[in-house]
Amino acid sequence: MSKIRIGVIGAGSISEMHLKSYHTNPDAELYAICDLNEERAKAKAEKYGITHIYTNYEDLLANDAIDAISICTWNNSHAQISIAALEAGKNVLTEKPLCTSVKEALEVEDAVRRTGKTLQVGFVRRYASNTRIIKSFLDNNELGDIYYAKASCIRRLGNPGGWFSDVDRSGGGPLIDVGVHVIDLCWYLMGRPKVKSISGNTYKKLGNRANVKNLAFYKAADYDPTHNTVEDLANALIRFENGASILVDVSFTLHAKEDELTVKLYGEKGGAELEPQLSIITEKYDTILNLTPQINNLSFDFVAGFQDEINYFIEVCQGKKETLSPVQDGVEMMKILCGVYESSEKGEEIRF
Repeated sequence: MSKIRIGVIGAGSISEMHLKSYHTNPDAELYAICDLNEERAKAKAEKYGITHIYTNYEDLLANDAIDAISICTWNNSHAQISIAALEAGKNVLTEKPLCTSVKEALEVEDAVRRTGKTLQVGFVRRYASNTRIIKSFLDNNELGDIYYAKASCIRRLGNPGGWFSDVDRSGGGPLIDVGVHVIDLCWYLMGRPKVKSISGNTYKKLGNRANVKNLAFYKAADYDPTHNTVEDLANALIRFENGASILVDVSFTLHAKEDELTVKLYGEKGGAELEPQLSIITEKYDTILNLTPQINNLSFDFVAGFQDEINYFIEVCQGKKETLSPVQDGVEMMKILCGVYESSEKGEEIRF
């Protein structure tokens, strides 16, 4: 089978994970790259031997030789580019979130339905090794029904600034940037139940905190500490139609002692922790056991996770597999994320 020819739209920081992973996959050919900043696109093209360079994504999509694309642009452009790519006959892998509104999400879903092409939402943690292990335990009913999950992704100091802190381009702050990963991970492993209600809160109390010294954090290429229109912190209680629930809190900045990443699932027969390290909790012969799998990485491996996601996408494009993160899941996740923001704005629970 011939290689899948890939076009990457957006040459910012996250594109490096896509480019590197495609470059490593023997069934993929990095064929084209596009960025508004031509010099940045040229630098990536030179690094990865990409022959076609564009500054307009429509020109890239007009190239019939391209089979599939990765979208690595600002969140507010995901829907527009996804729809155009699908209509151009390309399969699509778009970075999370799918878009910035439920209305846009439904429009993308409609485009998938009309074109018959595949869109894979970049819920990269679904493809990680520790997620696959827990999924296998769940599929074999080792933990029973998962009725409660809780997740935290707390940064003491970590507002990336730039487009991340511009609500018009990002759609929100830590909730839509990092919260989407931990919420989706819990929701996916709980069996993707339909959301019933959401009670959420967001806070804008601390801002960028550019005054803080002696503690490094990632900064966007267009970092500007004077511009910040997103929340510092978000929390939510998410209820589902089957009675299950998720409790989540995420922050870009918070007066916390240390950063925290935890993902925990609780079932009728056992439990699991995916972060900070993979552990399975079960009960045998009237004794509670904590089981630690012998695996390469007990927590999420960023590089390996993206490689697994890209490898899976290539197999989807070859017709060998169906994606683990279809557009329908992207739509449901937008309902959840937007529901948290709406609940906070209204100061009341949102019901679906």
